[in-house]
Amino acid sequence: MTAPDTAPLLSLNPADPADVVTAVPAAGAAGVHAAVGRARAARPAWQDAGAAGRAAALTAIAGAVEEAAGELAALAVREVGKPLAEARAEVARTVAIWRYYAQAPYEATGAVHEPAAGAGLLLTRRRPHGVAGLITPWNFPFAIPAWKAAPALATGNTVVLKPAPEATACALRLAELVQGALPEGVFTVVPGGADEGRALVETADVVSFTGSTAAGGSVARAAAARGVPVQAEMGGLNAALVLPDADIERAAAHLAAAVAGYAGQKCTATSRVIAVGAAREPLREALAEAVRALPVGDPADAATVCGPVISGPARDRFDRARAGLSVLATGKSPDGPGWYAAPTVVEDVPADHPLLHEEVFAPLAALLHADDLAGAVRLANSVPHGLVTSVHTAGLESVLHGLDHLDTGMIRVNAPSTGVDFHLPFGGTKASSHGPREQGRAALEFYTSSRTYTLTP
Repeated sequence: MTAPDTAPLLSLNPADPADVVTAVPAAGAAGVHAAVGRARAARPAWQDAGAAGRAAALTAIAGAVEEAAGELAALAVREVGKPLAEARAEVARTVAIWRYYAQAPYEATGAVHEPAAGAGLLLTRRRPHGVAGLITPWNFPFAIPAWKAAPALATGNTVVLKPAPEATACALRLAELVQGALPEGVFTVVPGGADEGRALVETADVVSFTGSTAAGGSVARAAAARGVPVQAEMGGLNAALVLPDADIERAAAHLAAAVAGYAGQKCTATSRVIAVGAAREPLREALAEAVRALPVGDPADAATVCGPVISGPARDRFDRARAGLSVLATGKSPDGPGWYAAPTVVEDVPADHPLLHEEVFAPLAALLHADDLAGAVRLANSVPHGLVTSVHTAGLESVLHGLDHLDTGMIRVNAPSTGVDFHLPFGGTKASSHGPREQGRAALEFYTSSRTYTLTP
């Protein structure tokens, strides 16, 4: 085990990098192992609290988050540069997630079966794994920890959360609210980076990760080597298909928001727009106009749609990705100290360009063309990822074709690629996801294992 790094873990305001939001010591591997030990010791009593005890605790957490909603939204604006309107919506969704899973302890956990012969009972029952190790990104600093921790806690697991360094202050404040409703050791935050993440994967009984494709692959391999249940939600290179019969103006508005909302820093953001057949020219004009009209600026302004990217290196990646490409439209980039990247749509991108095969995580998308729907589906499926696709059309036949042949975990019709229903399964195919789905009832299954009992007289 390694000692914590002597340098503090810094989290900076991306709209004003001179503003240090927090500076705390990293937990180090020893700190992570100690937190897991405390969580393991606290788990039996937490499981024995029963459905009523766990439900009451999660309900109390929802109330505490709701009471602090204004403070939490402002913290998300400051620490991760989330536009105020989106920050408020995320906190509201976080409250709803805790309330949704507060009912889960009362769900049936198994079934009774008839024995093959003779007297007795055959039972199946789902039981918690133990300590849930959660590794979360910075872009949804309250909602993603909630949709991982709430089902884990509801089913009787204890939780150790390792947030992204860029969202350390948000995680620590969330922990204060959560811990106020829980026994000691049931929920712990361990600040840190890759070393702390590795230590958590080495010791937890079940692991849930959201982050980059490279890191997620490492987490999945390490957990699998230990025989530990693991899920990893990773990158997206999401396409939007626009057919000639679509409402082009409405589709363009959806696409601009999905490309540049929160500076494109969502795994569900649109990065490839595929115009089908005669939709090409009208969509080209409408999309350019919609991108230029997007409000870009201070994330604390309620009107802002696109704020800064999270860091200087993130802006450098954006600049490299668009360098030398033909720009169809670009939005305004405000003057000032923040890490701003102007929303941009490029066209005539060579088929082998990295932009069409690697996630940039910035407000940048390529406009592509396909002669027909079948060609558009092939183009959409031609990347390593398969998280979400949006299809814009007035025709049911096109929708059904897309549902049958698009190789993504989620398909959204006449809606932006962004947006998640927390009560439904979330996840993708190929390099986008590993393991079972997150959210909804699927999460309750992931955080438990099935036991079979045979009871005879």
